[in-house]
Amino acid sequence: MNFDWKKYTKAYAIVLALVVIGASFFAGARYGYQNRPGVEKVMGILGKEPNPQTKLKEADFNLFWDVWSKVEDKFVDKAKIDREKLVYGAISGMVRALGDPYSEFLPPAETKQFQQDIKGSFGGIGAEIGIRKSMLTIIAPLKGSPAEKIGLKAGDKIIKIDDKVSADLPLDEAVRLIRGETGTKVRLTIMRDSFEKPKEFTITRDIIKIQILETEQKPDGIFVIKLHHFTENAGSEFRKAVEEFYRSKSKKIILDLRNNPGGFLTVSVDIASWFIRSGEVVARERYADGSEDSYRSSGYRLFENIPLVVLVNEGSASASEIVAGALRDAKGIKLVGAKTFGKGSVQEVLNLARNSSLKVTIAKWLTPKGIEINGKGLEPDVEVKIPEKPKEGEEDRDWIMEKGIEVLRGL
Repeated sequence: MNFDWKKYTKAYAIVLALVVIGASFFAGARYGYQNRPGVEKVMGILGKEPNPQTKLKEADFNLFWDVWSKVEDKFVDKAKIDREKLVYGAISGMVRALGDPYSEFLPPAETKQFQQDIKGSFGGIGAEIGIRKSMLTIIAPLKGSPAEKIGLKAGDKIIKIDDKVSADLPLDEAVRLIRGETGTKVRLTIMRDSFEKPKEFTITRDIIKIQILETEQKPDGIFVIKLHHFTENAGSEFRKAVEEFYRSKSKKIILDLRNNPGGFLTVSVDIASWFIRSGEVVARERYADGSEDSYRSSGYRLFENIPLVVLVNEGSASASEIVAGALRDAKGIKLVGAKTFGKGSVQEVLNLARNSSLKVTIAKWLTPKGIEINGKGLEPDVEVKIPEKPKEGEEDRDWIMEKGIEVLRGL
């Protein structure tokens, strides 16, 4: 029997074509579903059976379009209506309505600025800022920065940036207003608990260089490690401090995290690993659905049995709070000083259409025992009250360090 190769080839080609068409259809359907309009995604979520823990209410967009049409119809300066700005403003307002100071919609210009900031150096005053009780607040001035030199302190409330009232500004916008070209000036109106009325501080912007770590030997075998920031290089700098501690023949450690605004989570876990056994939880990350990720110690353990005290204040935030909370939960280490800032959330930056982006809080940090940091902070075990008006000759007295040494001597 002769085999007809032409018929076989033709049949094979038909089957192959059907397979390709079918695969293309399903791939296209999947792509189309994943990239369907945002309104379909939202309505799809809202149309689901309510989660027992989260009752979702259907959003009525009629009011939104009604307002839009009335603006188009009634607004007196028709030429000033910029529909793109209206869209961006509506989106910004929606994200701001979450009430989370760290979530923000960034239009194209702000997105570009944000990307430049995280890649390179910039001019600024050298102070970490955040939102506390709806007020723009100095978390911590960086050591040696223009902010520290001019006299700004952790906990200072920023009432105005130049002539702009800060009350309604998103956090990122406030940061952008404070930053600027090196050598230019920014005027901040500051309210401090000890002030009778707000005061103005004029600060010259400069390139900000972050000092990572300092060490100091105190009497009675006490070794101080002052960590200023959890930057990428902080882990390697801390290793050098470990070596210096053992060379110094010191017996006890003060870990000073005052005015440390935080930094990288992975670096905080790395540094905590010098004190905590391998495998023990350093920090927990809790997501919207209740699921968690745990970050565990690598167990370097060279400081595991060394007597230790941790110094904190209202300028200790983020990664500083993670380390302080982990050392207290895992080892019972005492925190000495003042209540920490309470910045314990995780943000993700999502790229959007038209070169815009969304920075949104996706998780919260918890200590190993499940204590939530965000918005609450950590209460010290030994609180130190610093006099608002020190006596003559006591202006430079370090009350918290003195108390830390006193506590450490008793261990």
